[in-house]
Amino acid sequence: MADRDTLTRSLHDIGLAAWFGGSLMGAIGLNGAGAAVLDDKERARVASAGWAKWTPVNAVAIGAHLVGAAGVLRGNKGRVATQQGVGASTAAKTALTVVALGATAYARVVGKKIENAGPVPAQGPTDPSAETPPDVARAMRQEKIAQWVLPVATGGLLVLNALHGEQQRTTEVVSGTLRKLNPFGS
Repeated sequence: MADRDTLTRSLHDIGLAAWFGGSLMGAIGLNGAGAAVLDDKERARVASAGWAKWTPVNAVAIGAHLVGAAGVLRGNKGRVATQQGVGASTAAKTALTVVALGATAYARVVGKKIENAGPVPAQGPTDPSAETPPDVARAMRQEKIAQWVLPVATGGLLVLNALHGEQQRTTEVVSGTLRKLNPFGS
């Protein structure tokens, strides 16, 4: 087994926790609060202001997670290569990370379109009304999808982290390594 690397694992896990939690709270709490603003022209603007305040923190969280993920991968490269199942779960984590990064970038791009539109009438930050300008309404509908892709993808990463933890149990390491070395054995 590799030596301990508490800092790397902490960066990995705390960064992912903030990325997941921030996206979920934003989709439910921040956008929900924005929808409750009485002036329909201020709903999207208020939520956009909140998202703009969160963006730098989110960037640090994502960076911490990626640095931690690289460190964890480096520390476990032997298990990835030799233990059955670890390579596949690592590939799945990598793919989900790419999806989450893409969704984050996409959400920010369409979020900036909404933010830059200024005060526009809307039912909520991601719910246009009949009076919402068409380009802003399109951005709101796109944001509504992206805001749910994020917690689903980062939540999936949390589940795969749990799987990786289970795969590090001594019995899993031994049996998984033996199965990979001898695929015809029982």
